[in-house]
Amino acid sequence: MAKLNWGMIGGGKGSQIGPAHRLGAQADGLFTLAAGALDHDPDAGRAYAQELGVADDRAYGNWQEMLEGEKNRDDRVDLVTVATPNATHFEITKTFLEAGFNVLCEKPMTMTVEEGEEIVKVAKSSGKICAVNYCYSAYPMVREMRDMVRRGEVGKVRLVVANFSHGHHGDAGDADNPRVRWRYDPAMAGVSGQFADCGIHALHMASFIADDQVRTLSADFASTIASRVLEDDAMVNFRMEGGTVGRLWTSSVAIGRQHGFDIQVFGETGGMRWASEQPNQVYYTPVGGRTQIMEKGEGGLSSEATRLSRVAIAHPEGFPLAVANIYVDLAAAIKGEMRDGLPTAEDGLRSMAAVHQAVASAKADGAWVDARPPSLR
Repeated sequence: MAKLNWGMIGGGKGSQIGPAHRLGAQADGLFTLAAGALDHDPDAGRAYAQELGVADDRAYGNWQEMLEGEKNRDDRVDLVTVATPNATHFEITKTFLEAGFNVLCEKPMTMTVEEGEEIVKVAKSSGKICAVNYCYSAYPMVREMRDMVRRGEVGKVRLVVANFSHGHHGDAGDADNPRVRWRYDPAMAGVSGQFADCGIHALHMASFIADDQVRTLSADFASTIASRVLEDDAMVNFRMEGGTVGRLWTSSVAIGRQHGFDIQVFGETGGMRWASEQPNQVYYTPVGGRTQIMEKGEGGLSSEATRLSRVAIAHPEGFPLAVANIYVDLAAAIKGEMRDGLPTAEDGLRSMAAVHQAVASAKADGAWVDARPPSLR
């Protein structure tokens, strides 16, 4: 089977997310890195792309150059990944969709709700795929949890408790580090810091597993380091369309926590929990019964969990392979087989609406607000 041609914008040398995309996209032999504009410094971007094996004439200095170079090629890229700073996502994603390219955009997909609505419209009108990298939903045991909810193994979901909290930005003395500072700068990050950075992963996961959408929310934001304009800690309560209650905490100043992403789902007849630092297991407790540890790779799991499990039971599968699962589903979608779990532009739009409404709620002392984008109310 011929590999699909893949191009990457951003994610250059020293990038946090770039290596995960390169490992993920190429893990299954489905994509080859054929083009790239990898750095804001044109010379550095070209040099690094060539170092990664990209041909000289497809190692571009910026995304505009990459668009011009690729759009008329017979072997042009089948998929473009946008892994640039948040403020650039909208323009790049929209332009490549309009030019007929499939796009995988890092989160948050846009800076405003209006931009999110526009991306959804452009994706529909172009007939191209626009996916968003909510890769945690592609862990095999997260897919198992969603399947268990759909099979009714916990009954109607009453409560979801999620958190994505770490302490890596908790040192006030490091607040001016450029790799940290931009996340709390409205010009770079938008209207929200920690909630838009990590909290929306937890919110998307809650909706994904519960198989429901957030309807309303109430938020409390705090900037615990005085120099920060945007929040570094947030508590968000939410209610879903089907009546499920949600509690979400996200923080970057929780010193002692490392990755700190976990989720618990409590239904009428059972409960489940999963943590990203131990992603191979789901703890499941039926009402009145003993807690069971379900292991990735064991027999009897759902077809989705089995399909996305890559190595034998008891061997760890980590973050790059969760990203790889997104690329597996993207490759299938590009070839005409849309996969149910692939996060789309609509997911990105819902997240951005939740971010803006959470900001409004926090400014209004936690008032309950409609979390949905206008087009989906």
